[in-house]
Amino acid sequence: MADVAISDDTGAQRADSRSDDTATRLLAAAAEVFAEKGYDGAGVAEIARRAGLTTGAIYSRFSGKAELLAEAIRQCTPEEFDLLFAEHGFEGKARDILQTVGAHLVSREKSPLQAILLEAFVAARRDPELQGLLQRQFYERRSRLASLIEAGKGGGIIDPELDTESIVHFAHAVGLGFLLYDALGVSHPDPADWERVIAKVVRSIDPVP
Repeated sequence: MADVAISDDTGAQRADSRSDDTATRLLAAAAEVFAEKGYDGAGVAEIARRAGLTTGAIYSRFSGKAELLAEAIRQCTPEEFDLLFAEHGFEGKARDILQTVGAHLVSREKSPLQAILLEAFVAARRDPELQGLLQRQFYERRSRLASLIEAGKGGGIIDPELDTESIVHFAHAVGLGFLLYDALGVSHPDPADWERVIAKVVRSIDPVP
């Protein structure tokens, strides 16, 4: 079957149906297929087969392949900030979050989700719908980090003269750069050396005495 959306459900109805067990099975199967075959090679029929369902189950919940991939990324990618809060008790301190996220880049375990993200970025160049869906997710995360940085400025732990958007942009540029390094199999520096560099970079955003 061609990957063509069936339009008998509204977007709101599809959104309401994504919290059920069927949607969970579909997203797990989609993550596997996208990681193995890429966006262009993945088909809704294969995703439905692996989930033990029909393509109708997909189209009653998602508008098509682009929305399915975007939602798979949203559901399968852990919220890094929430994990950091749970593990380290930062209480929302942006300076500590930036340092720990940066330090973890060289020591994090490889995940199949990294392959999905790379596929999504490449496919987004050719698929305007997918690009728009991923942009919305990306801007949501940017907004959350920007709020933490603004709070840090107000609390006197980040230099208020520095542009918040530029700090956020730099943080994401480093993170996305490591995604490309992992894809190419490039070796990372020694974790201790990297942590010292990150610590110094983060200290540079301290308020000027």
